[in-house]
Amino acid sequence: MSNSSAPCANQIDVAIIGGGQSALAVAYFLRRAGIGYVVLDDQPAPGGAWQHTWDSLHLFSPAQWSSLPGWLMPATSGQYPSREHVIRYLTEYEKRYEIPAQRPVHVTSVAHRGNRLLLSSDHGEWLANAVVSATGTWARPYIPEYAGLADFRGDQVHSAHYRNPERFRGRRVLVVGGGNSGAQILAELSQVCHVTWVTLEAPTFLPDDVDGRVLFERATERWKAKVEGRPDPVPAGGLGDIVMVPPVREARERGVLNSVRPFVRFMNDGVVWADGTRSQVDAVIWCTGFRPALEHLRPLNVVNAAGRVDVVEGRSVVEPGLWLVGYGEWCGFASATLIGVMRSARSAVAEIKDYLSSSKEQTA
Repeated sequence: MSNSSAPCANQIDVAIIGGGQSALAVAYFLRRAGIGYVVLDDQPAPGGAWQHTWDSLHLFSPAQWSSLPGWLMPATSGQYPSREHVIRYLTEYEKRYEIPAQRPVHVTSVAHRGNRLLLSSDHGEWLANAVVSATGTWARPYIPEYAGLADFRGDQVHSAHYRNPERFRGRRVLVVGGGNSGAQILAELSQVCHVTWVTLEAPTFLPDDVDGRVLFERATERWKAKVEGRPDPVPAGGLGDIVMVPPVREARERGVLNSVRPFVRFMNDGVVWADGTRSQVDAVIWCTGFRPALEHLRPLNVVNAAGRVDVVEGRSVVEPGLWLVGYGEWCGFASATLIGVMRSARSAVAEIKDYLSSSKEQTA
């Protein structure tokens, strides 16, 4: 796109790319700091990636431990909030803080325009003094490479696109992946079909009384200890270990919460295991995680060989006017969680405020 288009761009101090929980947390602190901003979200409605999760998904932390800054998530009748409850909360959060979200707006690129950043999209351009990328990972589901995968004729669905077990009723299904999504999807599939859970290693199941709240507290203590140079002061148990939410406990009681080690290759109608045994398979559900959605940042030459951006506390090392929030531990402690993103968002906005002030002083 030529420089001649820049004068037509919308002028703004800060542009946030993405409209999920991370974007809303940043927006809250920008609003409180009195900084002008816009949220550019490529989704048709509020709720971010929560709009695309499977129907029965629940958080594994109580509502009060799943809240964004400023407003506690309303309590629920059950122990853990449902996906619908989370979507309602995020929708009301936008209204409560009058967040200027424009949607659906798909930002295709961010590029330099003088000392500012030009965002190009399918609905116009924005010229910003600073940019916060908060696109998350949902748009880039990861499926590992397997020999023979291209020959497999069965269904393949990533957890990003799994909704409910009905389409798999009575079929032979592999669930591949050892995280909480794999355990929860296995639990409900096992009620309607023959399902095999494939994990690299035996999953780590947490005690029944350990939920996301406890995990976050433990992770916070470990983070503090690391910062202060102290030894790890708390029991093991990470945010990726299996939380025994009610459906998973019920699967354990039925004796189906068992996993096997990976197969070695696909056939056109199934898989071959390490001992040479063959199994017919009708469908595979990949619960194998995601990668950061950062294609829009490639014109800035900030995306490294690993598909990430080199950052210090969420701020790009290469591009001083760029912050990343909500992609995982590499850009902020627990930043991909509802409660954990608060620290990253607050820190980013404090830095943005200083950056904008210094930029204005230099141009004065």
